[in-house]
Amino acid sequence: MRFRNCSKVFLFTATAALFARMAPAQMAPQMKVAPQPTVKVKRGAPATITLKVSLPAGFHANSDKPTDPNLIPLSLKWTGGPLQGAAVTYPKPQLEEYSFTGGKKISVVTGDFDLVTKFKVPASAASGPAAETGTLRYQACNNRMCFPPKNVPVNVTVSVE
Repeated sequence: MRFRNCSKVFLFTATAALFARMAPAQMAPQMKVAPQPTVKVKRGAPATITLKVSLPAGFHANSDKPTDPNLIPLSLKWTGGPLQGAAVTYPKPQLEEYSFTGGKKISVVTGDFDLVTKFKVPASAASGPAAETGTLRYQACNNRMCFPPKNVPVNVTVSVE
């Protein structure tokens, strides 16, 4: 009886250790958006928001214009707030070849990069702080495989003057 309990504990511990070692290799990397200080904007004027974005070393994300139609593009969509007319400038991509691309180069971004958005502040915008919200969508990959697409919420405080 005592031996059976020891066997079960050993089997459970060994299985848990195996899964713990496998889990990090299977998890998709998280694209991080650095916290943004409050952006001061003036009514009736243009405004710029620059997001500092990063991917962990050893990973890449498809660019905003992937070279293969089956790849999910990097996209930043602004969905709410007082600013209008968002025009996003994406980083210049690199053309890279990976083991899963069958000899074809794909358009990717890596490491740290900026996403710059140009807005117009309506003359009728209410004064004071407000939230400009959006979603950053990406598909991350390593040198062997791509992970399911992810969405990262983006929230920037703007102060309308």
